[in-house]
Amino acid sequence: MRGAAAARRDREGAPRPRTRRRLRRLEHDPNALALVRSVAEIRGIDIGELMLSCRGAAEVARSRQMAMYLVHVLLGRPQEEVGSIFRRDRTTVAHACHLVEDRRDDPRFEAEIAAVEARFSERLEQRAQHHG
Repeated sequence: MRGAAAARRDREGAPRPRTRRRLRRLEHDPNALALVRSVAEIRGIDIGELMLSCRGAAEVARSRQMAMYLVHVLLGRPQEEVGSIFRRDRTTVAHACHLVEDRRDDPRFEAEIAAVEARFSERLEQRAQHHG
């Protein structure tokens, strides 16, 4: 079993080889990658776990649902494309979107969404400054 230090290295440092393979589906879409990384950071989840093809722990599944929802809503990606990124069916993405929409009435959850959006905006600004 891996410890908290190893998980922190995964979030902060270079991704491990297995994680890199999972992230290849996001390489063609740097905005989606930045958004998924933002969800992982705010939720304290390893990004590799978000990209697993199995459900995983409940907290990972909820984080993945949030990521799928935000990729669909913020980036305007079709549900079929979001499903492809996360190795899920379009109907699974639709279900995740419904669940997240229902949870947005909770002020704590809404604050978490806002924190992810703010982190994502920071990433975009950093990338623009770096490339511009």
